Amino acid sequence: MGRAAAAGGGAGGARRWLSWLGLCFWTAGAAAARGTDNGEVLPESIPSAPGTLPHFIEEPDDAYIIKSNPIALRCKARPAMQIFFKCNGEWVHQNEHVSEESLDESSGLKVREVFINVTRQQVEDFHGPEDYWCQCVAWSHLGTSKSRKASVRIAYLRKNFEQDPQGREVPLEGMIVLHCRPPEGVPAAEVEWLKNEEPIDSEQDENIDTRADHNLIIRQARLSDSGNYTCMAANIVAKRRSLSATVVVYVNGGWSSWTEWSACNVRCGRGWQKRSRTCTNPAPLNGGAFCEGMSVQKITCTSLCPVDGSWEVWSEWSVCSPECEHLRIRECTAPPPRNGGKFCEGLSQESENCTDGLCILDKKPLHEIKPQSIENASDIALYSGLGAAVVAVAVLVIGVTLYRRSQSDYGVDVIDSSALTGGFQTFNFKTVRQGNSLLLNPSMQPDLTVSRTYSGPICLQDPLDKELMTESSLFNPLSDIKVKVQSSFVVSLGVSERAEYHGKNHSGTFPHGNNHSFTTVHPRNKTPYIQNLSSLPTRTELRTTGVFGHLGGRLVMPNTGVSLLIPHGAIPEENSWEIYMSINQGDLQSDGSEVLLSPEVTCGPPDMIVTTPFALTIPHCADVSSEHWNIHLKKRTQQGKWEEVMSVEDESTSCYCLLDPFACHVLLDSFGTYALTGEPITDCAVKQLKVAVFGCMSCNSLDYNLRVYCVDNTPCAFQEVVSDERHQGGQLLEEPKLLHFKGNTFSLQISVLDIPPFLWRIKPFTACQEVPFSRVWCSNRQPLHCAFSLERYTPTTTQLSCKICIRQLKGHEQILQVQTSILESERETITFFAQEDSTYPAQTGPKAFKIPYSIRQRICATFDTPNAKGKDWQMLAQKNSINRNLSYFATQSSPSAVILNLWEARHQHDGDLDSLACALEEIGRTHTKLSNMTESQLEEADFNYSRQNGL
Repeated sequence: MGRAAAAGGGAGGARRWLSWLGLCFWTAGAAAARGTDNGEVLPESIPSAPGTLPHFIEEPDDAYIIKSNPIALRCKARPAMQIFFKCNGEWVHQNEHVSEESLDESSGLKVREVFINVTRQQVEDFHGPEDYWCQCVAWSHLGTSKSRKASVRIAYLRKNFEQDPQGREVPLEGMIVLHCRPPEGVPAAEVEWLKNEEPIDSEQDENIDTRADHNLIIRQARLSDSGNYTCMAANIVAKRRSLSATVVVYVNGGWSSWTEWSACNVRCGRGWQKRSRTCTNPAPLNGGAFCEGMSVQKITCTSLCPVDGSWEVWSEWSVCSPECEHLRIRECTAPPPRNGGKFCEGLSQESENCTDGLCILDKKPLHEIKPQSIENASDIALYSGLGAAVVAVAVLVIGVTLYRRSQSDYGVDVIDSSALTGGFQTFNFKTVRQGNSLLLNPSMQPDLTVSRTYSGPICLQDPLDKELMTESSLFNPLSDIKVKVQSSFVVSLGVSERAEYHGKNHSGTFPHGNNHSFTTVHPRNKTPYIQNLSSLPTRTELRTTGVFGHLGGRLVMPNTGVSLLIPHGAIPEENSWEIYMSINQGDLQSDGSEVLLSPEVTCGPPDMIVTTPFALTIPHCADVSSEHWNIHLKKRTQQGKWEEVMSVEDESTSCYCLLDPFACHVLLDSFGTYALTGEPITDCAVKQLKVAVFGCMSCNSLDYNLRVYCVDNTPCAFQEVVSDERHQGGQLLEEPKLLHFKGNTFSLQISVLDIPPFLWRIKPFTACQEVPFSRVWCSNRQPLHCAFSLERYTPTTTQLSCKICIRQLKGHEQILQVQTSILESERETITFFAQEDSTYPAQTGPKAFKIPYSIRQRICATFDTPNAKGKDWQMLAQKNSINRNLSYFATQSSPSAVILNLWEARHQHDGDLDSLACALEEIGRTHTKLSNMTESQLEEADFNYSRQNGL
């Protein structure tokens, strides 16, 4: 009974406890429903019971309301019989709670999770000393636990920055500080810096610091730090961009050292000396100040005039000497030569007989002195021996002459039987009497009148060789020829540097023939072989003309790479000139190791005056590298001498040279004759040669001639070869290729390979020919070529395939694959030149320029105008790869116009307006894309301009 009562009493106590707890919950709910107007609060504790206090597994976090979206706060506690939120000190209504209950499997305790939503309106309606906050309260058997307070704020970000970064112009290695105060916002905005729209990572660049109060600090400014900087602020609501700040790192110009004083400009009297310096140490950049002061200094000088010596009057005759002579003298002292003057001409001493032939010897007159008789018998023997020797020599000469005539039955005499053992030997060509019309005729005795000896290359190039091998000599009947041959399998050109020529050049004494080859025959009916000796006709002058006025234009030499650009306004209004341009035969004599790298170009008239520099484009054959070449621009004076205008790498305000890989663009103020020369600095200096092979049938229907050319890689040099080949009936057999010929003194070797053995054969000893280095390195005087003669076995063979190998010893090699038909009807034609510049050699007015005149005016007006950064034409030059000698443009009235003229000269074929538009956009001074303009718009702009100028 007692146990039952106790049990019953325990059960009744539990029921009472639960009833009381439920009452408490109902009271709390009612109070919350009434909005806690009566000030009642839930009990902070409940009667003690076995268990633990609630432990929060998850507490509410601080939250931000974005726009009008409510946020959810949540709590999770264990063990928890109930959880309620209290916001700003007041209980949240039970209906606003969303509760979930679960059981922790590991501990067996109840886990309760509660959610509430907080709206933007609730936060805005709250007015208190602190932010809107909420807190969780959880109950268990032992009591209550409270979570942390979570604040709820409305997120925002103002539009305007409190401080935008400001642009800066700083010198090189100066400090740059850009300030940025982001807009007010909740939560506070994070700041990021952009340079040219790219994020800046200060951790990768130790020179940049972005941690100091949102400011950007560049400790030491570099040229690469120039650009547009933007401050970017962002939080969970929005992003804001500041105004861009342009940072320009400029370089002030500095003078280089003075050059040495030049020699006095006059040889006699008062003149001047000068020295110069350039603003290149460093050159001004990005608006930096140009050097102050003079770039040229002049001082007066006085050169002592040379005084030529003059004779004094003769002295009196001296006393008659025992030899019956007396003397008189004079001195070169009236005046003596001074300052390099000439010494007196003539004798300083004279002597003559002083007795008029009556000189006394041993006290006797001369006519009384008798000659001594020959008393010594040995004298008689001496004179007899001399007479016998003279007779013996005469007999020997007659015998040798008779022997040589007895051997003349053979057309060719082999002097050395070991000639085929190899090595370079000498060819002696001896012409015979003109009356002999056959090559070999044993019945007629030769009359050796002229002898010419050649020790050198078979590929002829010298003027003497050219004279001997003119066009007329190749197509006239062969006269008798006597050849002395010492041959080798490889006819080498590398031993002798120049051909030796002996004898006089009599017209008609050298053998003529109807083939481009000369036949040399071994005696005793040995097999003949053909050694090709070819030459080109004399060069013809290339010339073009055009009439130009104030609108300017372009003059082009078709297929030569030579052009002349006359800018708009270079010729005064109401004036017009007939301007000519020509390519001359080379007469520039190289000094020392200098090599002519371009054609000699003449433009005129020489007395024409231009107000704006014109652009002359000259092709060259150098593999451009400042490490290996020192390239000069030279001009021919009125006296016919060549003088240096400037080195391409020098700084000058008189002219400007821009060296591209295949052409040089020169800005000049005066017309004349110009050429490019190069001085190799190292053995790695390279000339670019164009190699090509031409072929044609010979007079013999079974023979076929191959001619291999190695010419400077300039269009005009190859055009000359093409013109000559057309005249001779030659056909280009393979696309020309480029050969890099080094200045390492090694020779060039040309050989024919892979000839079909049963269809074709090459004449003996001609399969390989070698050209010495000097002939190739200085080959601009005349195109260098070697000839090979092939013979068909049968007339039915119409196809020819072989390889031509052209290589420099220890250098570059090229293979020309010949695959052709020798029949004219079946031969495939290979185009020599593109015809893009031969249709309109002279263009005048707006059509001659790629940039429309209206756009050109806007560009010049924009970039010539000074601003806070200096003159933006320097940035225009930099974007167009013009990075040196900017002082030349600084002296022009419109630097931008001159830069655009140079751009026109460089892009006369492609007219790449896209690249120019991109350069302008990068500078940021214009947003107009030239490339997006339609063709009709360009034509309309040109039409409007032409109409304004009366065209």
